[in-house]
Amino acid sequence: MNKTVAIIMGSTSDLPVMQDAIDVLRELDVEILVDVVSAHRTPEKMFEFGKTAHKKGIAVIIAGAGGAAHLPGMVASLSPLPVIGVPIKSSNSIDGWDSILSILQMPGGVPVATVALNGAKNAGILAAQIIGATQEDTRNKIIKYKENLKEKVDTAAAQMRKDV
Repeated sequence: MNKTVAIIMGSTSDLPVMQDAIDVLRELDVEILVDVVSAHRTPEKMFEFGKTAHKKGIAVIIAGAGGAAHLPGMVASLSPLPVIGVPIKSSNSIDGWDSILSILQMPGGVPVATVALNGAKNAGILAAQIIGATQEDTRNKIIKYKENLKEKVDTAAAQMRKDV
C-alpha cells in the first residue's frame, strides 16, 4: 500500500512556497493530499485533521505556516505522525524569523522537523525519505534522485572548468 504525505498550510497565500513540496513529491511518485488547515481560523478542522490523519493512510505531514506559525506544532501535538514544518516568510512576518522560531523551538515531547525558511522542496524530499525507510520503491526513487543531483553537479563543474 502506498503511503500518503499530507501537505497542509495555514492559507492559500502559502501555496507558492508549498508548491515545491508538491512538485518534488509528484516527481518521486509519492501520493499527496493538499489542504488549507489554519490553526487560527479553522481550529476545529486542525484538531480533527491532527487527531485522525494516521487513520486515513497518511504517513507524514508537511505543515507550512508564516507569521506566528502555530500550525506545525499544534498538529504535531495532536498527531502520532512525523511532522515537518516549513517556516514561510509571509507578508506579516519579521523577515521569517518569527516563523522559523515558532516552528523550531518546540517543547520536549512535541518534535517538529524543521526545514529552512521557504524550504518546502527539502520538506518534500525528507517526507519521501521517511516513507522510503519502509517502502522500497520510494527509497529507490530517492536514490535515483540523489544520483541525478550528483550528475548535475558533475556536469556543471565540467562546464565551468572548460569556461575558465
